[in-house]
Amino acid sequence: MPKQRITKETVIDTAFEIARKYGMEQVLVKNIAKKIGCSVQPIYSYCQNMEGLRKDVIEKTKTFIRDYISAHRDPNDLFSGTGKAYLHLAKEEPNLFKLFILHQREGIASLDDLYRSETTPDMAEFIAGKLHIPIEHAKELHLQMLIYTIGIGTVFSVTSPGISVSEIYQAQENAYKAFAASITKTENESEH
Repeated sequence: MPKQRITKETVIDTAFEIARKYGMEQVLVKNIAKKIGCSVQPIYSYCQNMEGLRKDVIEKTKTFIRDYISAHRDPNDLFSGTGKAYLHLAKEEPNLFKLFILHQREGIASLDDLYRSETTPDMAEFIAGKLHIPIEHAKELHLQMLIYTIGIGTVFSVTSPGISVSEIYQAQENAYKAFAASITKTENESEH
């Protein structure tokens, strides 16, 4: 039987699958080696430290989530469709959702920094156009919904047997209405 060739990509893919199924805390050299079916030596040759491997798994997770959200959001309503896709992700892929949400983010010293690192400018432009509000108000609404969705998505991903999807979506919709009303009120007050 020919000897199996183990690549860095194989190690990262295996670590990702372990994180996806069991959580990042189970991404251990011995677990990776067992899943691949090899000794720990080839794993150590690619992972001189676990921090580097964890960063690789986080990057793979980010790519997975970006693709997941694109595939699951409603193209006719990007704003609420994206929020619902994140909640769907929290339900279907709780370990990846937690890994994505809870990974360390460098260079974040304000909510504005967080907003710029986690979003793209086209979403604020879409919201501003859809709701006919200034771009700054659209960014504020988007940031508030981002924070709320992260919070409720985290609750959704860690509850058992689990909160119903309809209850979570309704809570998200209620938050949106409250945040949008607050933005509209602020906008009306500034006009007078």
